[in-house]
Amino acid sequence: MANVELILPKMGESVAEATITSWLKAEGDSIEAEESVVEIATDKVDSEVPSPADGVISKILVAEGEVAQVGQVIAIISTDGADADAVTEAPKTDATPIPVATAVDSAQPVAQETSENPPTQDFSSSERFYSPLVKNIAQKEGIPVSELDQINGTGQGRRVTKNDILSHISTRGSKQNENANSPQPVKEKSTTSPASKSVTATADKDFGGEVEIIEMDRMRKLIAGHMINSKTTSPHVTSFVEADVTNLVNWRNKNKKAYEQRKGEKLTFTPIFIEAIVKAIKDYPMINIVVDGDNIVRKKFINIGMATALPSGNLIVPVIKNADSLNLVGLSKSVNGLANKARTNKLSPDDIAGGTYTISNVGSFGNIMGTPIINQPQVAIMAVGAITKKPAVLETEHGDVIAIRHKMFLSHSYDHRVVDGALGGMFVRRVADYLEQFDISREV
Repeated sequence: MANVELILPKMGESVAEATITSWLKAEGDSIEAEESVVEIATDKVDSEVPSPADGVISKILVAEGEVAQVGQVIAIISTDGADADAVTEAPKTDATPIPVATAVDSAQPVAQETSENPPTQDFSSSERFYSPLVKNIAQKEGIPVSELDQINGTGQGRRVTKNDILSHISTRGSKQNENANSPQPVKEKSTTSPASKSVTATADKDFGGEVEIIEMDRMRKLIAGHMINSKTTSPHVTSFVEADVTNLVNWRNKNKKAYEQRKGEKLTFTPIFIEAIVKAIKDYPMINIVVDGDNIVRKKFINIGMATALPSGNLIVPVIKNADSLNLVGLSKSVNGLANKARTNKLSPDDIAGGTYTISNVGSFGNIMGTPIINQPQVAIMAVGAITKKPAVLETEHGDVIAIRHKMFLSHSYDHRVVDGALGGMFVRRVADYLEQFDISREV
C-alpha cells in the first residue's frame, strides 16, 4: 500500500502552528493532487492546504478545532485507492509524530490516569480560544472554565500558553493552602454549573429593546485582542498635518488612463503615499524601529504594511517587502496585487508578515482623518484622509490670492515610549512635504 503524508506546511515567518478549522474531505473521500483538503487558521491569516497527490483520504490525524504544529502529519492519503479501514487499523510507527495536542488521547498510561478525572468540561461557554493542550491540562487539574478565563495569557493575542497555565497551577496550589487555613464563609449550594450560569446571564441580560446577538468570528476576536494589546503596550500620541496635494492630483488625473492602458492596472493614490512615507523613513530612520525590552532595534529594511478591508468587513495588513527598493511602478503593482489577493482571500502568511511601518487609507471610506492604532510590534502608523477641494490662500509674486486646492489630512500615531512629539511631528510633516512637492512633470 502506498501512503502519502499530508504535512502542515511552513506558513511564513514566526508562524509555528495552525488551528484546523474545517476538513473539506472526509475519510474515504477521493482527492486529486493540488485539490484543497483542509482549511487552517493562524494568528495571521486563514488558508487552505492542497493535497500532494491523487488518492483517497485514509486517515485524518488532527480533528477540527485542534492545533497542529508546522511539519506535523495531519492526514494520510492512500495513493493506490485502498480503503480507509486498512490504514486505520495499522499500528502507528515512529515515523509518524504524535501531535502534541492529541498526545494524551494516544498514550495509554495517561489515558488510565485521566479516566479518574471529572467529566470532560464544556469550553463553549468561553469567548477565548484555548489550544487542546491547555484544555487537557485544565481538565486534568480540575480548573473550571471561569477560572481559566481569568488567566492573563502571554501568547499571541493574549492566548493562554502551556507555561501560563502551569504557572497558574503552581500559584493556585499555594493560594488554596492559604485559603484552607483561614475561616471560610458559608455559601449556599448552587445547582447550576459555571457554564449554565454564563448562558443564563447572557440570555437574561436586558439590552433595552429588541436586539440580535451576533457572535464574533475568529478573525474579529483576533483583531480585538491585537487592538487591546496595542493600546496596553504603547502609549499612543497622534499628530496631524494638512497637506496641499493639488500637484499630485493633477499629475495622476493626467496620467492614470495612459498608465492603465500601458500597464493593465489602475494607478491609485496609495503607492504615491507609500513612496512619500518610504522617503521620510530614510530621513528619520528612528521611526523604523521595534522595542525589545530596554533595547531599541532599528531595522535597516523598510517593509510597508497597508491596512486593507476584507469583504467580510474584517481588517488585514498585507506587507510590501523592501519597499525602499521599488519605484512607483513597482509599488503600484505590489499594492494592486496584494489588494486583489486580500479581496479573493488568497493572502499567504508571508504576505502579511514582517512589516516595519503601516499606512491606513481612511480616505477610501470618505473619512477626512483618523487616529489609527499601532500595528504591534511596530511603533508608528499613518492614516491618510480623503482628498477634498478647499479654498486656500496662496502666496504669489503679485500678492496673496484665494484658490481652490486639493487638500488632505495625515494622521500619525506613534509609541510615546520611544518616539517623542518632535520626531513624530517632524516625520508626518516630512511626508506632507514630499506629497506637496510632487513633480508634476514626472514620467511614469
